[in-house]
Amino acid sequence: MKNREYLNEQRKGLRTWIEIDSGALKKNYGTFRKIKGKKCALMAVIKSNAYGHGLTDIATLASHLNIDWIGVDSITEALALRESGIRKPILVLGFTLPERLADALHNSISLTISSIQGIELLRTVGPAYAKLRIHLKIDTGMHRQGFLPEELPNALMHLGSMPHVEIEGVYTHFAAAKDPQNKNETLLQIERFEQALALLLTRGIRPIRHAAATGGTLLFPQAHYDLVRVGIGMYGLWPAAEVRSACSPKITLYPVLSFRTVVGEVKLVKHGECIGYDFTECLARDSILAVLPIGYWHGYPRSLSSTGRVLVRGKRAKILGRISMDMTVIDVTDIPNVRIGDIVTLIGKDGKDEITADDLATRSGRINYEIVTNLNPRIKRIVL
Repeated sequence: MKNREYLNEQRKGLRTWIEIDSGALKKNYGTFRKIKGKKCALMAVIKSNAYGHGLTDIATLASHLNIDWIGVDSITEALALRESGIRKPILVLGFTLPERLADALHNSISLTISSIQGIELLRTVGPAYAKLRIHLKIDTGMHRQGFLPEELPNALMHLGSMPHVEIEGVYTHFAAAKDPQNKNETLLQIERFEQALALLLTRGIRPIRHAAATGGTLLFPQAHYDLVRVGIGMYGLWPAAEVRSACSPKITLYPVLSFRTVVGEVKLVKHGECIGYDFTECLARDSILAVLPIGYWHGYPRSLSSTGRVLVRGKRAKILGRISMDMTVIDVTDIPNVRIGDIVTLIGKDGKDEITADDLATRSGRINYEIVTNLNPRIKRIVL
C-alpha cells in the first residue's frame, strides 16, 4: 500500500514514467552474489544510463547493497556518479579522451587502457600526488578493444617508464559466452587470457583479473577470477534465450523496470476508416480507439507499428497503424470502460498478464538490451 501511495504521489503530473523495482534488483544481486562465490568480487555494470534504468538511481541502490565495483562506459558517467556521492570503486570501460585523464586521477576513477597509443597518452598526466589506476584490456579474440597478446610485452615496457601509473587490473571480454552450445570459442579466449596473465606474473604484476559478464558468470565458473561484471542480468534480463534455458529452473531473474503511460483520448471510429500516418491500417469493424501520449521519441520502437501489444486494465490491446514520434493509437474495443487517465503498461505487469522487454524485442526484431537502453533518459524514473 505504501508503495502504491508513493507511486501515485510521484507520478502526479506525468503522462509517462518508468518504475524501478528495488526489491527485484536486490534479488538479482543476491543471486549473482551466490553464483560468483565468496572470493570473487561483483561489479554492477551501469553504463549507458544503467541500461536505461537510470544511472544515479541504480548506482545508489547498488551502493546500498554493498556492491564491490561499478562499471560505466565513460568518464562523464563516472564523474556524474562521484558528484552524486557514489564512493565505490568505478571502472570506465570505454575510451577516455586525453584531456579527461586528470579528471580520473583527481576523482579516484580507474580507466581502461587498450592500446599502445592509449598508453602513450598517459604521459600527458605527469607525476601527481596519487597514481592513475588503469585496467589493461586484452583482446583474446573478440577483436574490439584490447591489446593483442603479442602486443602485451611492448605495452608493459612502455608502462615500466611511468611510475605515476598503477596497473590495477587486467581483463578481457567474451564474444560468445551466451551460447552454451558452442563453448569452444569462449574456452579458447580463456586460454589466451591465461597466457596473458602468466606473462604479467613473470613481471611480478598481480592485478585484479576479470573476464566474465552476465553470460560468462552464469555459464563459465572457471572464468570468474577475482571479479565478475554483471550488467543485463542485474536488471533481471537474460543475455540470450539460450542462457535462460541452460540456467532454468535453478536460477530466476526478476525484471527491474516497468514502463507505463496513460490514455490521453478515447474515440469511436467506424468500420473502413484508416489510422495514422500513410493510413497503413484500416478498421475491420467499428472500433473504440485510445490515444497514448508516447512514441518513438520516448524509445518505444516504431517497428512495433500495427503489431505491438500493450496492457490496459489487465488486458492486451493491439497497436493500430504507425507509431508516431509522440503518439500511439491502440484498439480498446474489447476492453470495457476505458477512460482518459487509465494506466497503460508498455513493459511490465498489469493484473495476471505481463509484457516483457523480450516480448518487445521479438516483435520489433531487436534484442532486449536495445529495448531498455533506448528508453529516453528524460523520462522520470521512480524507484519503488
